Amino acid sequence: QVIAPAEPDPAASPEGAPTELDEEMENDICKVWDMSMDEDVALFLQEFNAPDIFMGVFAKSKCSRLTEICVGILGNMACFQDICMSISKDENLGQVLLQRLCDSDSPTLLETSRLLLTCLSQPEVANVWVERIRENPSMYDCVCFIMSSSTNVELLVKVGEVVDKLFDLDEELMLNWIKNGTCRSVGPSVDDSPEEFPYFKIVPCIVEAAKQVRSDNPEGLDVYMHILQLLTTVDEGIQAIVQAPDGGKGTWSLLYDLVCQELCQPDDPPIIVQEQKTVLASILSVLSAMFASQTEQEYTRMRKSKSCFFFYMPLIGSLIRILQYMESCGKRAVDNSKESEQEETGSTDVNEEDFHLKILKDICCELLSNMLQELTKENTLEGLHQGHLNEQTCSCAFQNLLPLYFASVESFLEVLREADQTLADNLEKRFPSLKVHT
Repeated sequence: QVIAPAEPDPAASPEGAPTELDEEMENDICKVWDMSMDEDVALFLQEFNAPDIFMGVFAKSKCSRLTEICVGILGNMACFQDICMSISKDENLGQVLLQRLCDSDSPTLLETSRLLLTCLSQPEVANVWVERIRENPSMYDCVCFIMSSSTNVELLVKVGEVVDKLFDLDEELMLNWIKNGTCRSVGPSVDDSPEEFPYFKIVPCIVEAAKQVRSDNPEGLDVYMHILQLLTTVDEGIQAIVQAPDGGKGTWSLLYDLVCQELCQPDDPPIIVQEQKTVLASILSVLSAMFASQTEQEYTRMRKSKSCFFFYMPLIGSLIRILQYMESCGKRAVDNSKESEQEETGSTDVNEEDFHLKILKDICCELLSNMLQELTKENTLEGLHQGHLNEQTCSCAFQNLLPLYFASVESFLEVLREADQTLADNLEKRFPSLKVHT
């Protein structure tokens, strides 16, 4: 009745102009929105053909608030498996909902993203939505536009969760989106008229969104770092990162700042590594892939340039500090091992925690070993002068890298001997296996 009254209101807004909900009507519909979190209410709404009513709203309404509420109610209803399956199998409704991601209203975009994430999280219907999104080219443009231009942190986090889930579920879709952006594409605007989108590439959009959420939402930062990590699981993704117009400089600079300036800092307690282990693992995994990449000669030259943005020593110092903090946490775990053995209910959590820390350690060691192999005498002298390298930090590095990365340690020790013979001798005494091979 609101969107198609029997008798048009002479005082209503001109056709095509945005409209506002009557306060009393808005309050009533919001009560339904709140109640739709109850399964019995959600089932009643489904029996009452609420999804079909909402389809009519989406097709005719010029009221953003009404659209937002209707998508929100559908999102609550989709939390229940049977209703989610019913909504997901409705092809027309599915297409209309995807079009909501091209809306210009942030609250509507947020509710649409929540609904999509809810459906993608249901194994029974996830593939239906993945296929639907894969066949809808405008989705790429809409998502990239939000990530690259929105300042709404809550919306950015939810859209990031949708992208993360999509890439995790379907590598083919991820590859398509990586390769996308090579030509301009056309998608529907709010009024369903064709609209040319800007030229988008996925990596800069992800990086821009990560910059927006980094300070206000640690969980959101974790999401976007994991998206970048997923990209590095395929060669095309690594190339998309390092072959960006800036040669990967924007991505590297962001990740470098996070590791060297924000996460796991010297004034943090060692236990912080437990809290930040997943985001650190994602960041270091991407840095490691970028560092090891030889896909572009220009990128390789920049990596070895003295004046480039790849500042070796602060990052090496941060990697060693992460390993030191993990050692400290490991000692604490040993001290508490007797209690852990007695508390059988907590053993699973401890094992899972250890597993994530092991992943972080493996990634950290791989990147550290690669970086140590690249060090020159000049780099090493700089590290010694700045305090990133000393007997304690080098001992920690060797302790974690040996014996798996013996060649890297041996290579670094030769360079260190040129920079500080005494320190090299002391380290050889602490690690006899090195002396045997020299």
